[in-house]
Amino acid sequence: MARTKDPKKISAIVVEMCHILGMEEARQQFRTLQIWNSVVGEAVASATSLDRFSDGQLFIRVKNPAWRMELNYRKQDIIIKLNDVLGQTIVKEIIFR
Repeated sequence: MARTKDPKKISAIVVEMCHILGMEEARQQFRTLQIWNSVVGEAVASATSLDRFSDGQLFIRVKNPAWRMELNYRKQDIIIKLNDVLGQTIVKEIIFR
């Protein structure tokens, strides 16, 4: 293996490999789970836990019914913020349980 003058960051290599292997959607789903806390804020993050994400549906466990009702009112705003940070429409629906 030859040395290069322009080494790549490992994150760039992972992104490239995910694209080559057809795993771009899986990478974006993982990234969605990573950014949840920063997008919704500390108060919501402490009242929720991530369950799973598949086929554009993000499943979130909520601490109590009062929080679930509040988050259902804010659902569309959260979806828009998540997709803005991701740079594309990945999250189509959030299901609070």
